[in-house]
Amino acid sequence: MKYTPHKYQQYAINFMRTHPEAALLLDMGLGKSVISLTAIKHMIHDDFTAVRPLIIAPLRVARDTWPEELHKWDHLQELTMSVMVGTPTQRQHALHTDADIWVINRENLPWLIDELKGRWPFDTVIIDELSSFKSHTAKRFKVLKKNRNRIRRIYGLTGTPAPNSLLDIWAPFRLIDEGKRLGKTISTYRDTYFTPGKRNGHMVYEWKLKPGAEEAIHQAVSDITISMKAVDHLDMPTATTIDRTVHLDPKATKTYQELRDEMVAEIQGEIIDAGSSGVLAGKLQQLAGGAIYTDEQHNWTHIHDAKLDALAEIIEEANGQTVLVAFWYQHDLDRLRARFPSGRLLDTDGDMADWKQGKIPLGYIHPASAGHGLNLQSGGHIIVWLTPTWSLELYEQTNGRLNRQGQTHPVTIIRIVTAGTIDTRVLDALEGKSTRQQALVAAVAAELGRPVGEVRAA
Repeated sequence: MKYTPHKYQQYAINFMRTHPEAALLLDMGLGKSVISLTAIKHMIHDDFTAVRPLIIAPLRVARDTWPEELHKWDHLQELTMSVMVGTPTQRQHALHTDADIWVINRENLPWLIDELKGRWPFDTVIIDELSSFKSHTAKRFKVLKKNRNRIRRIYGLTGTPAPNSLLDIWAPFRLIDEGKRLGKTISTYRDTYFTPGKRNGHMVYEWKLKPGAEEAIHQAVSDITISMKAVDHLDMPTATTIDRTVHLDPKATKTYQELRDEMVAEIQGEIIDAGSSGVLAGKLQQLAGGAIYTDEQHNWTHIHDAKLDALAEIIEEANGQTVLVAFWYQHDLDRLRARFPSGRLLDTDGDMADWKQGKIPLGYIHPASAGHGLNLQSGGHIIVWLTPTWSLELYEQTNGRLNRQGQTHPVTIIRIVTAGTIDTRVLDALEGKSTRQQALVAAVAAELGRPVGEVRAA
């Protein structure tokens, strides 16, 4: 795919190239990954300021998102990437593989330090989800801080910081600038900008900002920081669609293929029989989502959590911003509630009102209930499709609850897609603007590898 950067993206690329230390506090969906990879390419091949870049990211993002982003864009095809995830043997092999860029998940940073045995060959570091380094007592922070003086260029990527979290930005910026702007110790930072609040003896449980401290903190880091406030005036997209790809484990893959090919499968002792193309499409999509109905009473059985794991990472990346999750099946909602009990179904007028006021950090909505005239844009700008819908009308209507007049932020539409499943057919149907029935029959035919006419219509 040809990359034509938006003005704000070009601004960010140039900022990285001209700043050896920087924090990019850009909202989800604005292209932090392609911005960073483009900047790295220039630094390696044009500026000669980077030799061995290391990207540190959450596990799934390290394993899937960064490699996918590299392969997605034409201008990045000449770069090679080695991903250090998996077993120790796999990580060792990746570490010693000749590449342009290395990627590792943050949990494996201590392993990397041990493996390097006192060496640190990475002159450039990009921390994806910088806010996950907010704890100055965490091992990941300590091992990176210990090797900070060996890093010539370092960049932190994250979404807009959550409100009232300024106490948490000391550690990330300590890694970025070695304490030049906010102090070399957390005590210095607290003493400068905060006063103790609630305490129990010598233990302080609450720190309150001093008058004018918020503005002073922002000013202190402004020269190395790109934030949404800094680029609001640039040409921002009204809506950005992102596909997050997840993968079935071998057992789930075998079950999916058996059901797809035979239209019958045994799942945890239950016989799943898909007697028509319509039923088969629904069963395959459920299985891709992580659970499947086992009888007409809507009893269901669990298959996998790949999509919920991806959603957990998206929520973390949102960094305190509200997230609206579109689901389709009741077992989707059941599993959402079990995994994220703080979430709330947007069902009543009271639910809608609380969402609009920002009182619901994680909202669940069914596309059929997100009809015309439902205005939810004041409550957030991130919508996640846990289960993509066949209906173009419902898809557009649901997205339109956030992406509509009065929205003050660029809307991000994230679709969680299970690779190698009918999910990809659903998205093709949406983008091709097919009717639901035509799309469903064609998708099942494609899944089975047969002409459409050979599949029984629903």
